[in-house]
Amino acid sequence: MTYHLYHIPGKKIGVTCDLNNRVTIQQGYSPDEYEILESSDDIDYISSLELERQREYGYRVDMVPYKNLKPTNSMKINVTEQTTTFPCPVNKLKGQLMDNIGIKWQHPEYGEFKVTVEMVHWIMNNVKTSMFNNDRCYVYNKALSNFTNRTPDSNVDMFILESTNDKPTDKMFDLIRTWAKDRGLYDEGNSHTQYVKLQEEAGELAKALLKNDKPEIIDAIGDMVVVLTNLAHLEGVDIETCIATAYEVINKRTGKMINGTFVKDEN
Repeated sequence: MTYHLYHIPGKKIGVTCDLNNRVTIQQGYSPDEYEILESSDDIDYISSLELERQREYGYRVDMVPYKNLKPTNSMKINVTEQTTTFPCPVNKLKGQLMDNIGIKWQHPEYGEFKVTVEMVHWIMNNVKTSMFNNDRCYVYNKALSNFTNRTPDSNVDMFILESTNDKPTDKMFDLIRTWAKDRGLYDEGNSHTQYVKLQEEAGELAKALLKNDKPEIIDAIGDMVVVLTNLAHLEGVDIETCIATAYEVINKRTGKMINGTFVKDEN
């Protein structure tokens, strides 16, 4: 697990392993409003550094070090014969799983499960909200076992690329919409929840860019496209139309690059 020492200029210095949830969602600061002073997998080191930097920058020094606040396993997973249940709603599950990469639990029939990045992707594609509590969600143990024990070339529940060179075509948007419809997203979801989801995925992209983690960058961008596809559908339009409309505008636009940003000419 990686811990980030972050600085909100003029406000505070703190530590978190989830910048999006802690700084962006909970505190309301976008990635361009704070800076990462240091990142480390060593919780003792980062906790000591937090106190040092708080003194150095003149902020209030925390009475309790971060390492004493952070539980060793923040996810109290409940395992039954049929399901594994997670103590959070679906829209917060990915962040919690990513913060707990490496945790393990035992099932009497299927043996040990261990959270990996690949497993997180599978879980997010197959998780269901509990019918008894919207703040809990679950996966079926047999399906999870099938995934963890699959051969490298076996099929999993992912979108199939249907074009040459394994690159997606416009059919991919149809696959996304079918996937969302089958899971009830269009019947039970709404544009507002999809917008919140988009902000969460944007935070994941920001973290991946900071770490220069190419697989996570690809994953985050893909997740954002999926959310935008569903958001457009919920608003009664196709994302293909949105893209085409935007291209018609930028296609005729002139300008120049300034400090790494394209600045359009004033008409």
